[in-house]
Amino acid sequence: MCKQQNYKEALEAFNFHLKKSSIQLEPNTYVNLILACTNSRSLNYGKKIHDHISKSKCKPDLVLQNHILNMYGKCGSLKDARKVFDAMQLRNVVSWTIMISGYMQNDQENNAIIMYIQMLRSGRQLHGHVIKSGYDPHLIALNALISMYTKLGQIAHASGRNNFAGCSLCDMYAKLGFLSSAKRAFNHIESPDLVSWNAIIAAFSDSGDANEAVSFFYQMMHAGLMPDDITFLSLLSACGSSVTLNQGMQMHSYIMKIGLDKETTICNSLLTMYTKCSNLHDAFSVFKDLSKKANLVSWNAILSACLQHKHAGEAFRLFKLMLFSENKPDNITITTILGTCAELAFLEVGNQVHCFRVKSGLVVDVSVSNRLIDMYAKCGSLKQARDVFDSTQNPDIVSWSILIVSYAQFGLGHEALNLFRMMRNLDVQPNEVTYLGVLSACSHIGLVEEGLHLYKTMEVELGIAPTREHVSCMVDLLARARCLYEAENFIKKMEFDPDITTWKTLLASCKTHGNVDIAQRAAENILKLDPCNSAALVLLSNIHASAGNWKEVARLRNLIKEMGV
Repeated sequence: MCKQQNYKEALEAFNFHLKKSSIQLEPNTYVNLILACTNSRSLNYGKKIHDHISKSKCKPDLVLQNHILNMYGKCGSLKDARKVFDAMQLRNVVSWTIMISGYMQNDQENNAIIMYIQMLRSGRQLHGHVIKSGYDPHLIALNALISMYTKLGQIAHASGRNNFAGCSLCDMYAKLGFLSSAKRAFNHIESPDLVSWNAIIAAFSDSGDANEAVSFFYQMMHAGLMPDDITFLSLLSACGSSVTLNQGMQMHSYIMKIGLDKETTICNSLLTMYTKCSNLHDAFSVFKDLSKKANLVSWNAILSACLQHKHAGEAFRLFKLMLFSENKPDNITITTILGTCAELAFLEVGNQVHCFRVKSGLVVDVSVSNRLIDMYAKCGSLKQARDVFDSTQNPDIVSWSILIVSYAQFGLGHEALNLFRMMRNLDVQPNEVTYLGVLSACSHIGLVEEGLHLYKTMEVELGIAPTREHVSCMVDLLARARCLYEAENFIKKMEFDPDITTWKTLLASCKTHGNVDIAQRAAENILKLDPCNSAALVLLSNIHASAGNWKEVARLRNLIKEMGV
């Protein structure tokens, strides 16, 4: 129920069982219940569940404790949150961040800053500027005291005493997502230096607000400060779509004016920026200008650009050039090229890349193995895909899922199910993709009971929320087995509105098994979603024709003519 966002029902079910029996729950169940309280802002239920955890045999791990912290913070009960925090024997950065964010969200900025300083002094997360410039952590505490004893709402003003305090506050607010507070902290720095300007530009760049980041850049230039490579690296990272291409090109012009276009790191960022903005022409120009200065990151960036824009021939040409350069391919390069081979079903080239990987002695990486399995499967060579899988020392869930789905897609249902059982025997937890594969396998070989059992296990025992794709698999499974009424009822019981694909699956099965009544209802639902879908009318007309309903056939064909088909 929590997975389906039925928070109220989940909490009421917990309350019911609490009264009827002394239930013992798994930590993961408690996490889901606490999440339900957080999302529904149910403080009373949250306290009940927390109390139940405290009295049970369950020993809450760090994840569960952090969820309890977050629940109290989101429900506005900071005293309870602080009690939990203080009682925690082990804390991580998430724990600290939840507390700081909780104070900020409840307008307790002084406490947020005190907590931030305590976090820094605990050694959890020292600011990059502190590490690089050699500041003593006690100076951070001193700077914090300036803020702690000011009036609420004037914290940023006090930070104007020195750049470092303001910069630290600006960084803290930005990392917590409070950009208006970060801006306020920055605006109260009396004489911001380059580090301060870079901090505020990075804050808005990291949040994806290119307009605000560029605005601060121009303000910095107007103030007479010269940008450095850090400035432009932040700005270029913010320009990641066609909407921000002009801003990215403006930054490129400035980079050329001050001579930073010779820096490899800057050029690599330009490559990435142009790729994200779908400007492959300028990406190639930047790469060409790099010439011998191109490093492994540069090569991988341009190869990735070719893959994203489906320039397979250029990708293979560059890969061959790379083999003769000083920068030999690494695992990232291999996965990029294998992705192209899989996309275009280039088995021969994929084989060559595989051979190169073996001969080069690259450290075995499961992500590369997964790409190989995927490439061989998409090229139709399931034996080679299985060979790679069997040679992978520690296959992850992605490895298992790729092969299971591939077996199902090629109609090898028994092989898919055998592999799934092997995976479960090894205690590997399946995910939603794995279940798409096994449900499809059951559909292909007509295992209705097995499919229904797997679907129930997925939803109830493992808590994986079914998607429309899972439902379509089940409809296909039931319909193939002539259980058309059961398939229709399955659709009706869905917790979300079925899409056209689901109804089309049912309609196609009605054609196979000659069920006019359900076909009529399926077609009507398709037309509700897409009134111009003539294909549904054609199929329905054919079903009526097979049943000898010529009057209905004539009516439907007139409708089709009116659509202009």
